[in-house]
Amino acid sequence: MVFNQTAIILIGFQNDYFLKDGALHGALESSEAAGLALKNTVNLIKRLKDTPTLLINTPIVFTSDYSEITQPVGILKTIKEIGAVKHGTTGCETVAEIKAFSDRIITVPGKRGLNAFSNTSLEQLLQSHDITDVVFAGAVTSICIDTTARTALDKGYSVTILKDCTTGRSSFEQEFYCEEIFPLYAEAITSSQMTEQL
Repeated sequence: MVFNQTAIILIGFQNDYFLKDGALHGALESSEAAGLALKNTVNLIKRLKDTPTLLINTPIVFTSDYSEITQPVGILKTIKEIGAVKHGTTGCETVAEIKAFSDRIITVPGKRGLNAFSNTSLEQLLQSHDITDVVFAGAVTSICIDTTARTALDKGYSVTILKDCTTGRSSFEQEFYCEEIFPLYAEAITSSQMTEQL
């Protein structure tokens, strides 16, 4: 893993997940765990902002009528029912802690489902920068992180998932995915372990 061939992909760092009054705040394991994942991610960005590492934000934003959700099941059904991450709302905005680095982070719009590659220019961006290694941080561990990371593997990227920069729906889920699922197809390590490899 080298700086100029590595991309950090940020998923779900939005107000509806991370603010106490966010529509999806209850979907995460706890305020403390989510806050720690965010803090660790911010510290990682600070360590990498002066390197050639590609930093990418992939927020999920739906139109006002959620017409793109053609099969509302599971988390997507919940999002539609409660009016979460909807265009034009503060809930869909990137959290302030990440937004503070907006001059350094490239935001890729278009994510309207579980996979950050679907309906976005993420793959083209990675290809244009000759990226070989992708590293994931954000929420939710078992849903968007897992789905996007598996797709990245299928597309030929070396995949790393940061255990201390991701957050799940429960502590059990977080531990289970990091210890039992992710190691089947990716490297699951901490942000400190990752920066030691660069």
